[in-house]
Amino acid sequence: MPDRCVALRVAALRLLTRRDHSRAELQAKLAAQAESAEQLAAVLDRLQGECLLSDQRFATQRVVARARRYGNARLKQELRQRGVGDDDIVAALPEAGDEAERCRAVWSRKFGQAPQSREERAKQMRFLQYRGFSTDAIRQTLRGVDEE
Repeated sequence: MPDRCVALRVAALRLLTRRDHSRAELQAKLAAQAESAEQLAAVLDRLQGECLLSDQRFATQRVVARARRYGNARLKQELRQRGVGDDDIVAALPEAGDEAERCRAVWSRKFGQAPQSREERAKQMRFLQYRGFSTDAIRQTLRGVDEE
């Protein structure tokens, strides 16, 4: 049985050397190799105790990597889907920076010019909503564009 725990730990470390994973992701990837859920939980607990596995670090890295393209709502949704807890999400989101500035940058990369009709304005708003930006950030962006 200890040999199986060592093999499970090696498999977990192999995955963690490529990139950070959330605990839930790692648990799902290693479930087939574990003899029992308790064995897998023990290995993951030990990795967390050694600071080799951290949901907060994973969330922060994920937010920093994807904040340039997405709004806070989309980032929260992605982290929840990956099994990150709400406390870790709340702690990681400030790393993304100001949502209105990010929204403006995404808008300027995609469109670059003010909407000429209501339909075009609605299209731009839908695009930014799909990217996960808040209604306030979208309004602020489009209001700023209209004023220029």
